[in-house]
Amino acid sequence: QVQVVESGGGLVQAGGSLRLSCAASGIIFRINDMGWYRQAPGKQRELVAVITSGGSTNYADSVKGRFTISRDNAKGTVYLQMNRLKPEDTAVYYCNMEISSGLGFLNPWGQGTQVTVSS
Repeated sequence: QVQVVESGGGLVQAGGSLRLSCAASGIIFRINDMGWYRQAPGKQRELVAVITSGGSTNYADSVKGRFTISRDNAKGTVYLQMNRLKPEDTAVYYCNMEISSGLGFLNPWGQGTQVTVSS
């Protein structure tokens, strides 16, 4: 079984920082794109940031300059460093990876981790 598991969410005051992690496990040959998404109550899930296997990154306009995505290929892990957090960043954050595994090509989602930013 191939899965991804997020960690690092929590409650923080506006202006504070959090670091999210997401680790893949299972029989994995290669991980292509790794991404972070978020879903606020009553809203659709949206892309926050993505990083390719080559290290190229792309961010939602709302988080540019505040969030940084990075990856550790040896650990099969993607990170999201979130600085200068705002109340509007409050959401459940999900990890998604494009994985070539012993079970074929998979695109698993994590269970999500709650980020709450108080004003």
